[in-house]
Amino acid sequence: MDWIKSVFVDHTPVQAVIILSLIIAAGLGLGKLSVKGVTLGVTWVFFVGILFGHLGFSIDDSMLVYAESFGLVLFVYELGLKVGPGFFSSFRKGGVRLNLLGLVTVLLGTGMAIGFVYLFNVPMADMVGILCGATTNTPALGAAQQALQQTGLSANGAALSCAVTYPLGVVGVILAMIAVRKLFVRPADISEAGHDDDDQTFIATFLIRNPAVYGKSVREAARLVSDKFVISRLWRAGEVSIPTSDTQLRQGDRIMVITTPADVPHLTVLFGEHELRDWNSDDIDWNKIDSTLTSKPVVVSRPEINGKKLGSLHLRNTYGINITRVMRSGVRLLATPGLVLQLGDVLTVVGKKPQIEKVEKVVGNVEVKLKDPNLAAIFIGIVLGLLLGSIPIMIPGISSPVKLGLAGGPIVVGILMGRFGPRFHLVTYTTRSANLMLRGIGLSLYLACLGLSAGANIVETLTGGDGWIWIGIGFMITVIPVLVMAVAAMRWGRLDFGSACGMLCGAMANPMALNYANESLPGDNPAVSYATVYPLAMFSRVVIAQLLVMIFLSAG
Repeated sequence: MDWIKSVFVDHTPVQAVIILSLIIAAGLGLGKLSVKGVTLGVTWVFFVGILFGHLGFSIDDSMLVYAESFGLVLFVYELGLKVGPGFFSSFRKGGVRLNLLGLVTVLLGTGMAIGFVYLFNVPMADMVGILCGATTNTPALGAAQQALQQTGLSANGAALSCAVTYPLGVVGVILAMIAVRKLFVRPADISEAGHDDDDQTFIATFLIRNPAVYGKSVREAARLVSDKFVISRLWRAGEVSIPTSDTQLRQGDRIMVITTPADVPHLTVLFGEHELRDWNSDDIDWNKIDSTLTSKPVVVSRPEINGKKLGSLHLRNTYGINITRVMRSGVRLLATPGLVLQLGDVLTVVGKKPQIEKVEKVVGNVEVKLKDPNLAAIFIGIVLGLLLGSIPIMIPGISSPVKLGLAGGPIVVGILMGRFGPRFHLVTYTTRSANLMLRGIGLSLYLACLGLSAGANIVETLTGGDGWIWIGIGFMITVIPVLVMAVAAMRWGRLDFGSACGMLCGAMANPMALNYANESLPGDNPAVSYATVYPLAMFSRVVIAQLLVMIFLSAG
Protein backbone atom coordinates (compact mmCIF):
# COMPACT_ATOMS: atom_id res chain seq x y z
CA MET A 1 0.00 0.00 0.00
CA ASP A 2 3.03 2.25 -0.02
CA TRP A 3 2.28 3.30 -3.57
CA ILE A 4 -1.11 4.71 -2.47
CA LYS A 5 0.64 6.75 0.21
CA SER A 6 3.19 8.01 -2.33
CA VAL A 7 0.45 9.00 -4.77
CA PHE A 8 -1.96 10.75 -2.36
CA VAL A 9 0.13 11.79 0.64
CA ASP A 10 3.84 12.21 -0.11
CA HIS A 11 4.67 15.63 -1.53
CA THR A 12 5.72 14.94 -5.11
CA PRO A 13 4.83 16.56 -8.45
CA VAL A 14 2.58 13.60 -9.27
CA GLN A 15 0.79 13.87 -5.93
CA ALA A 16 0.24 17.64 -6.42
CA VAL A 17 -1.29 17.14 -9.87
CA ILE A 18 -3.54 14.32 -8.65
CA ILE A 19 -4.84 16.19 -5.59
CA LEU A 20 -5.55 19.38 -7.53
CA SER A 21 -7.19 17.41 -10.36
CA LEU A 22 -9.46 15.56 -7.93
CA ILE A 23 -10.48 18.84 -6.27
CA ILE A 24 -11.25 20.49 -9.61
CA ALA A 25 -13.11 17.48 -11.03
CA ALA A 26 -15.28 17.07 -7.93
CA GLY A 27 -15.93 20.81 -7.69
CA LEU A 28 -16.95 21.18 -11.32
CA GLY A 29 -19.21 18.15 -10.97
CA LEU A 30 -20.98 19.68 -7.97
CA GLY A 31 -21.11 23.00 -9.80
CA LYS A 32 -23.79 21.57 -12.09
CA LEU A 33 -26.24 21.30 -9.20
CA SER A 34 -28.99 23.91 -9.28
CA VAL A 35 -31.40 24.93 -6.52
CA LYS A 36 -34.35 27.01 -7.78
CA GLY A 37 -32.27 28.30 -10.68
CA VAL A 38 -29.30 29.24 -8.51
CA THR A 39 -26.00 27.42 -8.99
CA LEU A 40 -22.55 28.18 -7.61
CA GLY A 41 -20.78 26.82 -10.69
CA VAL A 42 -16.99 26.82 -10.48
CA THR A 43 -17.17 28.21 -6.93
CA TRP A 44 -17.71 24.64 -5.77
CA VAL A 45 -14.04 24.02 -6.57
CA PHE A 46 -13.22 26.45 -3.76
CA PHE A 47 -15.40 24.60 -1.25
CA VAL A 48 -14.15 21.15 -2.27
CA GLY A 49 -10.62 22.47 -1.81
CA ILE A 50 -11.58 23.59 1.71
CA LEU A 51 -12.95 20.11 2.41
CA PHE A 52 -9.75 18.45 1.18
CA GLY A 53 -7.70 20.80 3.33
CA HIS A 54 -9.86 20.07 6.37
CA LEU A 55 -9.42 16.31 5.80
CA GLY A 56 -5.67 16.74 5.99
CA PHE A 57 -4.67 16.70 2.33
CA SER A 58 -1.86 19.05 1.29
CA ILE A 59 0.73 19.53 -1.45
CA ASP A 60 4.23 20.96 -1.49
CA ASP A 61 4.16 24.65 -0.54
CA SER A 62 6.21 25.80 -3.52
CA MET A 63 3.96 23.87 -5.93
CA LEU A 64 0.90 25.29 -4.21
CA VAL A 65 2.16 28.86 -4.61
CA TYR A 66 3.13 28.26 -8.25
CA ALA A 67 -0.19 26.66 -9.25
CA GLU A 68 -2.21 29.31 -7.41
CA SER A 69 -0.22 32.18 -8.94
CA PHE A 70 -0.26 30.78 -12.48
CA GLY A 71 -3.99 30.04 -12.30
CA LEU A 72 -4.75 33.58 -11.13
CA VAL A 73 -2.58 35.18 -13.81
CA LEU A 74 -4.08 33.07 -16.60
CA PHE A 75 -7.63 33.78 -15.44
CA VAL A 76 -7.35 37.55 -15.06
CA TYR A 77 -5.39 38.00 -18.31
CA GLU A 78 -7.96 36.07 -20.37
CA LEU A 79 -10.71 37.96 -18.55
CA GLY A 80 -9.06 41.21 -19.60
CA LEU A 81 -8.87 40.04 -23.22
CA LYS A 82 -12.57 39.23 -23.15
CA VAL A 83 -13.81 42.50 -21.68
CA GLY A 84 -11.20 44.70 -23.38
CA PRO A 85 -13.11 45.40 -26.64
CA GLY A 86 -16.10 46.76 -24.72
CA PHE A 87 -14.30 48.32 -21.76
CA PHE A 88 -13.85 51.84 -23.11
CA SER A 89 -17.01 51.93 -25.22
CA SER A 90 -19.03 51.19 -22.06
CA PHE A 91 -18.46 54.80 -20.95
CA ARG A 92 -20.58 56.24 -23.76
CA LYS A 93 -24.05 57.65 -23.09
CA GLY A 94 -26.05 55.27 -20.86
CA GLY A 95 -22.88 53.38 -19.98
CA VAL A 96 -21.58 56.39 -18.06
CA ARG A 97 -24.61 56.38 -15.79
CA LEU A 98 -24.44 52.62 -15.26
CA ASN A 99 -20.72 52.71 -14.47
CA LEU A 100 -21.15 55.61 -12.06
CA LEU A 101 -23.87 53.72 -10.20
CA GLY A 102 -21.66 50.63 -10.20
CA LEU A 103 -18.71 52.58 -8.80
CA VAL A 104 -20.90 54.06 -6.06
CA THR A 105 -21.93 50.50 -5.16
CA VAL A 106 -18.26 49.48 -4.99
CA LEU A 107 -17.34 52.51 -2.86
CA LEU A 108 -20.32 52.04 -0.54
CA GLY A 109 -19.28 48.48 0.27
CA THR A 110 -15.66 49.57 0.68
CA GLY A 111 -16.70 52.38 3.04
CA MET A 112 -18.70 49.92 5.11
CA ALA A 113 -15.69 47.60 5.33
CA ILE A 114 -13.50 50.45 6.55
CA GLY A 115 -16.11 51.44 9.15
CA PHE A 116 -16.43 47.86 10.39
CA VAL A 117 -12.65 47.71 10.95
CA TYR A 118 -13.12 50.23 13.76
CA LEU A 119 -16.61 49.19 14.87
CA PHE A 120 -15.82 45.49 15.30
CA ASN A 121 -12.05 45.79 15.81
CA VAL A 122 -11.31 43.51 12.85
CA PRO A 123 -7.79 43.75 11.36
CA MET A 124 -7.66 45.05 7.81
CA ALA A 125 -5.78 41.90 6.76
CA ASP A 126 -8.94 39.94 7.62
CA MET A 127 -11.42 42.62 6.56
CA VAL A 128 -10.12 42.75 3.00
CA GLY A 129 -10.85 39.02 2.72
CA ILE A 130 -14.35 39.59 4.12
CA LEU A 131 -14.89 42.29 1.49
CA CYS A 132 -13.71 39.99 -1.31
CA GLY A 133 -15.93 37.15 -0.11
CA ALA A 134 -18.95 39.40 0.36
CA THR A 135 -18.52 40.64 -3.22
CA THR A 136 -17.59 37.18 -4.61
CA ASN A 137 -14.43 38.62 -6.13
CA THR A 138 -11.54 36.13 -6.18
CA PRO A 139 -9.23 38.26 -8.39
CA ALA A 140 -9.47 41.02 -5.77
CA LEU A 141 -8.58 38.46 -3.11
CA GLY A 142 -5.53 37.50 -5.12
CA ALA A 143 -4.51 41.15 -5.33
CA ALA A 144 -4.99 41.57 -1.58
CA GLN A 145 -2.91 38.49 -0.85
CA GLN A 146 -0.14 39.84 -3.05
CA ALA A 147 -0.22 43.15 -1.18
CA LEU A 148 -0.11 41.37 2.18
CA GLN A 149 2.85 39.28 1.11
CA GLN A 150 4.66 42.41 -0.09
CA THR A 151 4.39 43.81 3.41
CA GLY A 152 5.65 40.60 4.97
CA LEU A 153 2.29 39.60 6.50
CA SER A 154 0.47 36.29 6.22
CA ALA A 155 -2.37 36.12 3.69
CA ASN A 156 -4.06 33.15 5.39
CA GLY A 157 -6.48 35.35 7.33
CA ALA A 158 -7.75 36.96 4.13
CA ALA A 159 -8.24 33.53 2.53
CA LEU A 160 -10.13 32.21 5.57
CA SER A 161 -12.38 35.25 5.91
CA CYS A 162 -13.16 35.09 2.19
CA ALA A 163 -13.97 31.39 2.47
CA VAL A 164 -16.54 31.79 5.23
CA THR A 165 -18.25 34.88 3.74
CA TYR A 166 -18.33 33.77 0.08
CA PRO A 167 -21.51 31.59 0.22
CA LEU A 168 -23.70 34.34 1.66
CA GLY A 169 -22.04 36.76 -0.77
CA VAL A 170 -23.63 34.76 -3.58
CA VAL A 171 -27.01 34.29 -1.93
CA GLY A 172 -27.18 37.76 -0.36
CA VAL A 173 -27.40 39.59 -3.70
CA ILE A 174 -30.28 37.36 -4.78
CA LEU A 175 -32.11 37.84 -1.46
CA ALA A 176 -31.64 41.61 -1.71
CA MET A 177 -33.04 41.70 -5.25
CA ILE A 178 -36.07 39.68 -4.11
CA ALA A 179 -36.65 42.07 -1.21
CA VAL A 180 -36.40 45.14 -3.46
CA ARG A 181 -38.84 43.64 -5.94
CA LYS A 182 -41.35 42.89 -3.20
CA LEU A 183 -41.09 46.25 -1.44
CA PHE A 184 -40.17 48.91 -3.99
CA VAL A 185 -40.75 47.77 -7.57
CA ARG A 186 -43.77 49.05 -9.47
CA PRO A 187 -45.05 47.41 -12.68
CA ALA A 188 -43.65 50.36 -14.64
CA ASP A 189 -40.17 49.56 -13.29
CA ILE A 190 -40.08 46.22 -15.13
CA SER A 191 -39.41 46.83 -18.80
CA GLU A 192 -38.84 44.43 -21.68
CA ALA A 193 -37.31 47.15 -23.84
CA GLY A 194 -33.67 46.83 -24.69
CA HIS A 195 -30.96 49.42 -24.19
CA ASP A 196 -30.03 52.00 -26.71
CA ASP A 197 -26.51 51.03 -27.70
CA ASP A 198 -24.31 52.85 -30.15
CA ASP A 199 -22.80 49.56 -31.25
CA GLN A 200 -26.05 47.67 -31.88
CA THR A 201 -27.32 47.86 -35.44
CA PHE A 202 -30.89 48.34 -36.63
CA ILE A 203 -32.19 47.57 -40.12
CA ALA A 204 -34.89 49.74 -41.66
CA THR A 205 -36.28 50.58 -45.08
CA PHE A 206 -37.12 54.11 -46.22
CA LEU A 207 -38.93 55.66 -49.19
CA ILE A 208 -37.30 58.76 -50.66
CA ARG A 209 -40.02 61.39 -50.13
CA ASN A 210 -37.93 64.41 -49.08
CA PRO A 211 -37.31 66.86 -51.96
CA ALA A 212 -34.16 68.05 -50.18
CA VAL A 213 -32.33 64.84 -51.17
CA TYR A 214 -33.72 64.45 -54.71
CA GLY A 215 -30.79 64.24 -57.10
CA LYS A 216 -28.19 64.21 -54.34
CA SER A 217 -25.62 61.45 -54.12
CA VAL A 218 -25.50 59.14 -51.12
CA ARG A 219 -22.32 60.93 -50.03
CA GLU A 220 -24.02 64.34 -50.22
CA ALA A 221 -27.09 63.11 -48.34
CA ALA A 222 -24.92 61.64 -45.59
CA ARG A 223 -23.33 65.06 -45.04
CA LEU A 224 -26.73 66.53 -44.15
CA VAL A 225 -26.86 64.56 -40.87
CA SER A 226 -24.33 63.55 -38.25
CA ASP A 227 -25.73 60.03 -37.95
CA LYS A 228 -23.81 57.08 -39.36
CA PHE A 229 -25.59 54.66 -41.66
CA VAL A 230 -24.99 52.19 -44.48
CA ILE A 231 -27.33 51.73 -47.46
CA SER A 232 -27.17 48.06 -48.40
CA ARG A 233 -29.82 47.86 -51.15
CA LEU A 234 -31.68 50.24 -53.43
CA TRP A 235 -34.89 49.35 -55.28
CA ARG A 236 -35.75 51.44 -58.34
CA ALA A 237 -38.25 50.62 -61.08
CA GLY A 238 -38.52 47.04 -59.90
CA GLU A 239 -34.78 46.40 -59.96
CA VAL A 240 -32.43 46.07 -56.98
CA SER A 241 -28.85 47.29 -56.88
CA ILE A 242 -26.05 48.05 -54.46
CA PRO A 243 -25.62 51.82 -54.25
CA THR A 244 -22.23 53.47 -54.09
CA SER A 245 -21.32 56.82 -52.58
CA ASP A 246 -21.92 58.43 -55.99
CA THR A 247 -25.37 56.89 -56.55
CA GLN A 248 -27.99 59.64 -56.87
CA LEU A 249 -31.20 59.35 -54.88
CA ARG A 250 -34.46 59.86 -56.74
CA GLN A 251 -38.05 60.38 -55.70
CA GLY A 252 -39.75 57.04 -54.93
CA ASP A 253 -36.51 55.10 -54.42
CA ARG A 254 -36.74 52.44 -51.72
CA ILE A 255 -33.59 51.90 -49.72
CA MET A 256 -32.54 49.47 -47.00
CA VAL A 257 -30.45 51.17 -44.33
CA ILE A 258 -28.36 49.74 -41.51
CA THR A 259 -28.08 52.23 -38.65
CA THR A 260 -28.72 52.35 -34.89
CA PRO A 261 -32.15 52.45 -33.20
CA ALA A 262 -31.58 55.98 -31.91
CA ASP A 263 -30.83 57.33 -35.41
CA VAL A 264 -33.99 56.04 -37.12
CA PRO A 265 -36.08 59.18 -36.40
CA HIS A 266 -33.34 61.45 -37.80
CA LEU A 267 -33.05 59.36 -40.97
CA THR A 268 -36.83 59.39 -41.36
CA VAL A 269 -36.68 63.17 -41.53
CA LEU A 270 -33.77 62.96 -43.99
CA PHE A 271 -35.29 60.46 -46.43
CA GLY A 272 -38.98 61.14 -46.00
CA GLU A 273 -40.83 57.95 -45.03
CA HIS A 274 -39.96 55.02 -42.77
CA GLU A 275 -41.55 51.70 -43.68
CA LEU A 276 -42.82 49.87 -40.62
CA ARG A 277 -41.79 46.36 -41.67
CA ASP A 278 -39.56 44.60 -39.09
CA TRP A 279 -36.24 43.65 -40.66
CA ASN A 280 -34.49 42.76 -37.41
CA SER A 281 -35.93 39.32 -36.80
CA ASP A 282 -33.45 36.43 -36.70
CA ASP A 283 -35.59 34.23 -38.97
CA ILE A 284 -35.38 36.42 -42.09
CA ASP A 285 -33.93 34.63 -45.12
CA TRP A 286 -32.01 37.48 -46.74
CA ASN A 287 -31.31 35.52 -49.92
CA LYS A 288 -35.04 35.30 -50.70
CA ILE A 289 -35.60 39.05 -50.59
CA ASP A 290 -34.41 39.39 -54.17
CA SER A 291 -33.03 36.92 -56.69
CA THR A 292 -30.06 38.89 -57.97
CA LEU A 293 -28.22 39.65 -54.73
CA THR A 294 -26.85 37.31 -52.08
CA SER A 295 -26.18 38.01 -48.42
CA LYS A 296 -23.41 35.93 -46.88
CA PRO A 297 -21.40 36.01 -43.63
CA VAL A 298 -17.65 36.10 -44.26
CA VAL A 299 -15.11 35.59 -41.48
CA VAL A 300 -11.94 37.67 -41.21
CA SER A 301 -9.23 35.02 -40.83
CA ARG A 302 -6.20 36.48 -42.62
CA PRO A 303 -3.72 37.95 -40.12
CA GLU A 304 -2.83 40.67 -42.65
CA ILE A 305 -6.34 42.14 -42.26
CA ASN A 306 -6.12 42.34 -38.48
CA GLY A 307 -5.99 45.98 -37.38
CA LYS A 308 -6.86 47.48 -40.75
CA LYS A 309 -9.73 49.89 -41.20
CA LEU A 310 -12.63 48.56 -43.24
CA GLY A 311 -12.52 51.53 -45.61
CA SER A 312 -8.83 50.96 -46.41
CA LEU A 313 -9.68 47.65 -48.13
CA HIS A 314 -11.83 49.42 -50.78
CA LEU A 315 -14.03 46.33 -51.08
CA ARG A 316 -17.13 48.25 -52.06
CA ASN A 317 -15.67 50.05 -55.07
CA THR A 318 -13.38 47.22 -56.16
CA TYR A 319 -15.87 44.36 -56.10
CA GLY A 320 -19.26 46.07 -56.22
CA ILE A 321 -20.42 44.63 -52.90
CA ASN A 322 -21.64 46.15 -49.69
CA ILE A 323 -20.68 45.23 -46.15
CA THR A 324 -23.63 46.07 -43.95
CA ARG A 325 -22.76 44.72 -40.50
CA VAL A 326 -19.87 43.29 -38.56
CA MET A 327 -20.48 40.70 -35.85
CA ARG A 328 -17.86 40.78 -33.08
CA SER A 329 -18.11 38.77 -29.86
CA GLY A 330 -21.89 38.55 -30.22
CA VAL A 331 -22.32 42.30 -30.88
CA ARG A 332 -23.46 43.67 -34.26
CA LEU A 333 -21.38 46.66 -35.27
CA LEU A 334 -22.16 49.19 -37.99
CA ALA A 335 -19.79 48.66 -40.92
CA THR A 336 -18.39 52.19 -41.13
CA PRO A 337 -15.20 52.90 -43.12
CA GLY A 338 -13.33 53.75 -39.90
CA LEU A 339 -14.12 50.46 -38.16
CA VAL A 340 -10.89 48.65 -37.25
CA LEU A 341 -11.22 44.98 -38.17
CA GLN A 342 -10.12 42.15 -35.92
CA LEU A 343 -9.52 38.47 -36.54
CA GLY A 344 -12.77 36.60 -35.97
CA ASP A 345 -15.01 39.45 -37.14
CA VAL A 346 -17.91 38.20 -39.24
CA LEU A 347 -18.75 40.53 -42.12
CA THR A 348 -22.23 40.49 -43.64
CA VAL A 349 -21.50 40.91 -47.35
CA VAL A 350 -24.27 41.74 -49.84
CA GLY A 351 -23.67 41.41 -53.57
CA LYS A 352 -23.55 38.98 -56.45
CA LYS A 353 -22.16 35.55 -55.70
CA PRO A 354 -19.00 35.77 -57.89
CA GLN A 355 -18.05 39.09 -56.31
CA ILE A 356 -18.61 37.78 -52.79
CA GLU A 357 -16.28 34.87 -53.55
CA LYS A 358 -13.55 37.38 -54.44
CA VAL A 359 -14.10 39.18 -51.13
CA GLU A 360 -13.75 35.86 -49.31
CA LYS A 361 -10.25 35.45 -50.76
CA VAL A 362 -9.32 38.93 -49.56
CA VAL A 363 -10.41 38.53 -45.92
CA GLY A 364 -9.78 34.80 -45.59
CA ASN A 365 -13.09 33.20 -44.55
CA VAL A 366 -11.26 30.12 -43.24
CA GLU A 367 -12.61 29.42 -39.79
CA VAL A 368 -10.20 26.53 -39.24
CA LYS A 369 -7.32 29.01 -38.88
CA LEU A 370 -9.16 30.75 -36.07
CA LYS A 371 -9.54 27.58 -34.01
CA ASP A 372 -5.82 27.59 -33.18
CA PRO A 373 -5.24 30.32 -30.57
CA ASN A 374 -2.12 32.42 -30.93
CA LEU A 375 -0.43 31.03 -27.81
CA ALA A 376 2.69 33.13 -28.30
CA ALA A 377 0.64 36.35 -28.03
CA ILE A 378 -1.05 35.04 -24.88
CA PHE A 379 2.22 34.37 -23.09
CA ILE A 380 3.77 37.61 -24.32
CA GLY A 381 0.77 39.42 -22.87
CA ILE A 382 1.18 37.57 -19.58
CA VAL A 383 4.86 38.57 -19.43
CA LEU A 384 3.95 42.21 -20.09
CA GLY A 385 1.23 42.02 -17.44
CA LEU A 386 3.63 40.62 -14.85
CA LEU A 387 6.19 43.28 -15.68
CA LEU A 388 3.56 45.99 -15.29
CA GLY A 389 2.36 44.41 -12.07
CA SER A 390 5.88 44.50 -10.61
CA ILE A 391 6.40 48.24 -11.15
CA PRO A 392 6.35 50.05 -7.78
CA ILE A 393 3.97 53.01 -7.72
CA MET A 394 4.54 55.61 -5.05
CA ILE A 395 1.36 57.16 -3.61
CA PRO A 396 1.60 60.18 -1.28
CA GLY A 397 0.92 59.20 2.32
CA ILE A 398 1.79 55.53 1.84
CA SER A 399 5.24 54.45 2.99
CA SER A 400 5.40 51.33 0.81
CA PRO A 401 4.97 51.49 -2.96
CA VAL A 402 1.82 49.96 -4.43
CA LYS A 403 2.11 47.33 -7.14
CA LEU A 404 -0.64 46.05 -9.38
CA GLY A 405 0.74 42.58 -8.73
CA LEU A 406 -0.26 39.22 -10.19
CA ALA A 407 -3.92 40.19 -10.51
CA GLY A 408 -3.80 43.89 -11.44
CA GLY A 409 -0.98 43.88 -14.00
CA PRO A 410 -2.27 41.07 -16.25
CA ILE A 411 -5.86 42.31 -16.21
CA VAL A 412 -4.74 45.82 -17.26
CA VAL A 413 -2.57 44.47 -20.07
CA GLY A 414 -5.34 42.06 -21.09
CA ILE A 415 -7.84 44.93 -21.38
CA LEU A 416 -5.38 47.03 -23.39
CA MET A 417 -4.41 44.12 -25.66
CA GLY A 418 -8.04 43.19 -26.25
CA ARG A 419 -8.98 46.76 -27.11
CA PHE A 420 -5.93 48.17 -28.90
CA GLY A 421 -3.94 45.11 -29.97
CA PRO A 422 -5.50 44.90 -33.44
CA ARG A 423 -4.61 48.55 -34.11
CA PHE A 424 -0.96 47.49 -33.86
CA HIS A 425 -1.61 44.31 -35.87
CA LEU A 426 -1.21 42.12 -32.78
CA VAL A 427 -3.15 38.87 -33.18
CA THR A 428 -4.89 38.63 -29.80
CA TYR A 429 -7.94 36.76 -31.09
CA THR A 430 -9.02 33.53 -29.44
CA THR A 431 -12.26 31.71 -30.10
CA ARG A 432 -14.91 31.99 -27.42
CA SER A 433 -14.42 28.33 -26.50
CA ALA A 434 -10.63 28.77 -26.22
CA ASN A 435 -11.05 31.85 -24.04
CA LEU A 436 -13.52 30.04 -21.79
CA MET A 437 -11.21 27.04 -21.57
CA LEU A 438 -8.16 29.07 -20.55
CA ARG A 439 -10.16 31.13 -18.06
CA GLY A 440 -11.75 28.00 -16.64
CA ILE A 441 -8.40 26.25 -16.17
CA GLY A 442 -6.87 29.32 -14.54
CA LEU A 443 -9.79 29.99 -12.18
CA SER A 444 -10.13 26.30 -11.24
CA LEU A 445 -6.43 26.05 -10.37
CA TYR A 446 -6.58 29.23 -8.32
CA LEU A 447 -9.73 28.25 -6.40
CA ALA A 448 -8.47 24.71 -5.75
CA CYS A 449 -5.20 25.98 -4.27
CA LEU A 450 -6.95 28.74 -2.34
CA GLY A 451 -9.42 26.32 -0.78
CA LEU A 452 -6.74 23.73 -0.01
CA SER A 453 -4.63 26.26 1.87
CA ALA A 454 -7.60 27.68 3.79
CA GLY A 455 -9.28 24.37 4.63
CA ALA A 456 -6.85 23.29 7.34
CA ASN A 457 -8.08 25.97 9.73
CA ILE A 458 -11.69 26.46 8.60
CA VAL A 459 -13.35 24.54 11.44
CA GLU A 460 -11.26 26.23 14.12
CA THR A 461 -12.14 29.59 12.61
CA LEU A 462 -15.88 28.88 12.80
CA THR A 463 -15.89 27.26 16.23
CA GLY A 464 -13.27 29.13 18.19
CA GLY A 465 -12.36 32.18 16.16
CA ASP A 466 -14.08 35.14 14.61
CA GLY A 467 -15.78 33.17 11.84
CA TRP A 468 -19.37 34.01 12.76
CA ILE A 469 -18.54 37.69 13.20
CA TRP A 470 -16.94 37.62 9.75
CA ILE A 471 -20.04 36.01 8.27
CA GLY A 472 -22.33 38.66 9.77
CA ILE A 473 -20.11 41.52 8.60
CA GLY A 474 -19.84 40.02 5.13
CA PHE A 475 -23.61 39.60 4.83
CA MET A 476 -24.15 43.27 5.71
CA ILE A 477 -21.51 44.34 3.14
CA THR A 478 -23.33 42.25 0.55
CA VAL A 479 -26.94 43.16 1.24
CA ILE A 480 -26.94 46.81 2.34
CA PRO A 481 -25.21 48.30 -0.77
CA VAL A 482 -27.49 46.24 -3.05
CA LEU A 483 -30.64 47.39 -1.26
CA VAL A 484 -29.61 51.04 -1.18
CA MET A 485 -28.31 51.23 -4.74
CA ALA A 486 -31.23 49.29 -6.23
CA VAL A 487 -33.68 51.87 -4.93
CA ALA A 488 -31.36 54.75 -5.85
CA ALA A 489 -30.85 53.41 -9.39
CA MET A 490 -34.58 53.17 -10.02
CA ARG A 491 -35.70 56.37 -8.29
CA TRP A 492 -32.85 58.77 -9.10
CA GLY A 493 -30.89 56.91 -11.78
CA ARG A 494 -34.12 56.30 -13.75
CA LEU A 495 -33.26 52.67 -14.47
CA ASP A 496 -35.83 49.93 -14.86
CA PHE A 497 -35.59 47.08 -12.36
CA GLY A 498 -33.91 44.67 -14.82
CA SER A 499 -31.18 47.18 -15.65
CA ALA A 500 -30.67 47.94 -11.96
CA CYS A 501 -30.30 44.23 -11.18
CA GLY A 502 -27.76 43.76 -13.97
CA MET A 503 -25.81 46.81 -12.80
CA LEU A 504 -25.68 45.48 -9.24
CA CYS A 505 -24.69 41.96 -10.33
CA GLY A 506 -21.85 43.47 -12.35
CA ALA A 507 -20.74 45.74 -9.52
CA MET A 508 -20.78 42.76 -7.12
CA ALA A 509 -19.07 40.47 -9.70
CA ASN A 510 -21.86 37.93 -9.18
CA PRO A 511 -22.76 35.93 -12.32
CA MET A 512 -24.86 33.52 -10.24
CA ALA A 513 -27.17 36.37 -9.23
CA LEU A 514 -27.25 37.53 -12.86
CA ASN A 515 -28.46 34.07 -13.90
CA TYR A 516 -31.33 34.43 -11.41
CA ALA A 517 -32.20 37.90 -12.75
CA ASN A 518 -32.15 36.69 -16.35
CA GLU A 519 -34.53 33.84 -15.57
CA SER A 520 -36.95 35.85 -13.42
CA LEU A 521 -37.18 39.05 -15.49
CA PRO A 522 -38.25 39.65 -19.11
CA GLY A 523 -35.89 41.03 -21.75
CA ASP A 524 -32.11 41.20 -21.84
CA ASN A 525 -31.66 44.37 -19.78
CA PRO A 526 -29.95 42.60 -16.86
CA ALA A 527 -27.34 40.98 -19.13
CA VAL A 528 -26.63 44.22 -21.01
CA SER A 529 -26.16 46.22 -17.81
CA TYR A 530 -23.97 43.50 -16.30
CA ALA A 531 -21.66 43.49 -19.32
CA THR A 532 -21.44 47.29 -19.21
CA VAL A 533 -20.54 47.57 -15.53
CA TYR A 534 -18.50 44.42 -14.91
CA PRO A 535 -15.12 45.42 -16.48
CA LEU A 536 -14.69 48.69 -14.57
CA ALA A 537 -16.09 47.23 -11.34
CA MET A 538 -13.73 44.25 -11.51
CA PHE A 539 -10.72 46.47 -12.19
CA SER A 540 -11.72 48.86 -9.40
CA ARG A 541 -12.05 46.10 -6.82
CA VAL A 542 -8.64 44.63 -7.73
CA VAL A 543 -6.98 48.01 -7.18
CA ILE A 544 -9.02 48.89 -4.07
CA ALA A 545 -8.12 45.58 -2.40
CA GLN A 546 -4.43 46.46 -2.63
CA LEU A 547 -4.92 50.08 -1.58
CA LEU A 548 -6.80 49.05 1.55
CA VAL A 549 -3.91 46.86 2.64
CA MET A 550 -1.23 49.41 1.81
CA ILE A 551 -2.98 52.45 3.27
CA PHE A 552 -4.07 50.87 6.54
CA LEU A 553 -0.85 48.98 7.16
CA SER A 554 1.10 52.14 6.43
CA ALA A 555 -1.15 54.14 8.74
CA GLY A 556 -0.78 51.49 11.40
